[in-house]
Amino acid sequence: MFGALSGFRVGITADRRAEEQAELIARRGGETVLAPVIRTLPLGDESRTIEATRRIIADPPDVVVLATALGVRGWCSSAEGLDLLDDLRDALSAASVVARGPKASGAATTYGIDVDWVTPTATYVELLDRLASGPATASDGRPLRVAVQLDGEREPVLAERVADLGFDVVAVPVYEWDLPADTGPATRLAGAVASRSVDAITFTSAHAVKNFAAIAEAGGHLPEVLDAVRSGAVAAVAVGPVTAATIRSIGIPECVEPRHPRLGAMVQALVSSFVDRSTAIDLRGIQVLVQGRLLSIGGSEPVRLTDRERDLLGVLARQPGKVVSKGQLLREVWAGESDDHVVEVTVGRLRRRFGPAGDRIQTVTRRGYRLMAS
Repeated sequence: MFGALSGFRVGITADRRAEEQAELIARRGGETVLAPVIRTLPLGDESRTIEATRRIIADPPDVVVLATALGVRGWCSSAEGLDLLDDLRDALSAASVVARGPKASGAATTYGIDVDWVTPTATYVELLDRLASGPATASDGRPLRVAVQLDGEREPVLAERVADLGFDVVAVPVYEWDLPADTGPATRLAGAVASRSVDAITFTSAHAVKNFAAIAEAGGHLPEVLDAVRSGAVAAVAVGPVTAATIRSIGIPECVEPRHPRLGAMVQALVSSFVDRSTAIDLRGIQVLVQGRLLSIGGSEPVRLTDRERDLLGVLARQPGKVVSKGQLLREVWAGESDDHVVEVTVGRLRRRFGPAGDRIQTVTRRGYRLMAS
């Protein structure tokens, strides 16, 4: 009856391929909230890319490190625009080319650059370990020259770490990451995570995690965001191990992570993590199915619940047949609210959602409410 993600709401923080990600989630029934937390910008001054390219052509490197597919494409496109692509390919032809993951490798292949080694799990640690496992100097004692295509971080951390290994490094900046011009949607998404009105939030880069945390903190939401994810009410979803490590670094010990760092694999990992989030209840012969914000009574067409209705039903459904007091419902569903009239109103709405099964939500005088289970 339901798609794998029907009834669930997913926040998307990506700027690139966000619509593709939303489509993958929608195909599985999910609702999405698009709120980019990052902007990928070309360098304001392309002369740094051009200068690095000319240096590499004039003095070819011994090793080339390719960090990102976007960077590879941007670098080659820049060289092509200056009629230097053939010269760049020639300069790299004798080098040992290593790539961080299959996406960077595939971009290099598209431009006729042969890749000698690809990291198994697309992490920077693997790149550095690979370089550290070999010599940093040539037989004549000179430091080996390494061209490092950078990602969008403002600080060239990867290049610095390669240099710390003893190599002569030529850093190749291509693009940079920044906050979105309008942080309003991202701030609202942080508030939605804090209030648990989204069920998952996806990240397709480590920098997006950092930006989201900064935006959440600026909006006063970060403590509640961390509580919501740590509690399991909201799932944090990473595209790969680098992003997952950054999620852990901001204080979230667990996240959903695919086996292979791909967009489609990330969505499938989210689906797999939600397989046990449907609840089936037998209310004295009437079958009730709840998934996220969707409710189906006796196999009928699903109706959509509000967040409060869903949360209230969730508390009652934890132990069908057990009486739950208004006070407990107030504490668990309306943190900070003191007027239990809101409980009565929401129970009334929920009964209407149940239709002919509305009497299965029973009022127990002076005690509270319960689901009349078999």
